[in-house]
Amino acid sequence: MIQLFISVLLFFVLFFGISFILNMILRQTWLMCFVFPIIVIFIVDTFSFSTYFTDPSFAFTTLGEEFMALGIQDMIILASGFVGTLVAGFVIRFLRKNGYQMF
Repeated sequence: MIQLFISVLLFFVLFFGISFILNMILRQTWLMCFVFPIIVIFIVDTFSFSTYFTDPSFAFTTLGEEFMALGIQDMIILASGFVGTLVAGFVIRFLRKNGYQMF
């Protein structure tokens, strides 16, 4: 239980920080929300990225099976990372709305 709490906190902070920095530099508020699923695919899959192009039927079938095999704890941890990207987007919008110019 402690490990789950720490993992959730770490993923939230990690993706909040990455998203916040990318939002400041690229000025694209919701970019990380669209990039996050690709990062999750890299975390979950067990084969190389080129397999998606060389053998897409195997790659997507295997990816679907690996997503179905995820435990509830893994889903909670990954969801906390996505929540971190969303919170960073809202924070950036709030700061820009209140006059803070970042980069």
